[in-house]
Amino acid sequence: MKERWALIERVAASEQFSRSARLRDFLLYVGKQSLKEGCPEIHEHEIGAKVFGRPASYDRSADNIVRVNATELRKRIETYFETTGAHEPVIFEIPRGAYRLVFHARPAEQATDAAQSQAGSGHESPPATIAAREDTRPRWRVRRLLWPLVSFSLALACVTLYVQNRALHRAVYPWDNQPALEAFWSGFLDPHRQTDLVLPDDSASVMEDITRDPLTLGDYMSRNFIQQIQSSDMSPDRKQDVFQVLSHNLVTFGAVRSVQSVLSEIPPTYPHYLTLARYFTADQIKRDNVILIGGRKSVPWDDLFDDQLNFVTDYDYARGLQIVRDRNPKAGEQAVYTVHLASDSLIGYAVIASLPNPSHAGNVIILAGTDSDATAAAAAFLGSESQMQNLRNTFGVKQFPYFEVLLKISRLSGTFFDAELVAYRTYPNLH
Repeated sequence: MKERWALIERVAASEQFSRSARLRDFLLYVGKQSLKEGCPEIHEHEIGAKVFGRPASYDRSADNIVRVNATELRKRIETYFETTGAHEPVIFEIPRGAYRLVFHARPAEQATDAAQSQAGSGHESPPATIAAREDTRPRWRVRRLLWPLVSFSLALACVTLYVQNRALHRAVYPWDNQPALEAFWSGFLDPHRQTDLVLPDDSASVMEDITRDPLTLGDYMSRNFIQQIQSSDMSPDRKQDVFQVLSHNLVTFGAVRSVQSVLSEIPPTYPHYLTLARYFTADQIKRDNVILIGGRKSVPWDDLFDDQLNFVTDYDYARGLQIVRDRNPKAGEQAVYTVHLASDSLIGYAVIASLPNPSHAGNVIILAGTDSDATAAAAAFLGSESQMQNLRNTFGVKQFPYFEVLLKISRLSGTFFDAELVAYRTYPNLH
């Protein structure tokens, strides 16, 4: 059983799954279920709920996400055993129409019988004197040629196994030899609780730019803002522009980079799910660990924590600027931090908040910048051993408490190169 699970982990850590966390989760889930003793058949509805975060009552006939991903999963498993895993003596597959893994020994390759081939060709056998002379060649010459080839093959196999084991180790233990990152992420993540990564709804942000009217979480969840736009005094053309924007799921490149940074800190065996703010639900934020990527303008879910936050990203509609408010400034802090352009660099600000979720059953991280690149810098901060070690030293603790930090982001040509800690608050009593 251990050997089969190790095989599943090798496949999941291979290059065939390196860019598809969703398919990797799919494989690990059905693999774990398949290895359970007396495991019944794994059903599509179960996978939709456990792997893809669908509600228990979702309609499979209208949502075929499991079947679509299962087809791609079968292809990638087959590709692995044909390429990277060509040396594997045991292989597995997921038969069509089912979701349980089936293991079997790799079929032996059909060897070509040279003697039969030669006999069938009609050529005469060589004279006995020649055959006898060939048989008298010293065998040590053959061995001298064979042993280097065997040694090279064994060395190549050892190197391949070492590289694969290192890749698997890095995937399973992303914080190895990084104590500060381990202290933070092991305290936030839970191998038995799903972590939801919530991308910003930049379509909603653009809508606010057009209407110049802030969007509340209540209106966002109920979609009342659509009726408000329809009944507003905006021109028909402007209303059409707004609805055209809302018909698309706009996501910035900075948000994508944020997800990449965060995913590199989550072991592949830990359940996690990527979604958009407009598809996120109140049940999920109460039940799961959650990472909200973006400020209130594009992630209205941030409003749930507004009364707990000291540093809040906001938007100055009069001047058209993103700002950060310090609600209770301490000595040396500003009440408002505004984005400004320097002669040779772009300065931005980002807020990181680590808090309990509304039910106190899980944890929440808010990553909110004055723009998407500043948000990406905040995500990278949480993946930097040196930055997190400095933060832990600043807090004067071994285990991270719940906290807020305000970062000043310096960039050149749109690429951040420094994140400076400006201010912070810790909330040890929230644990």
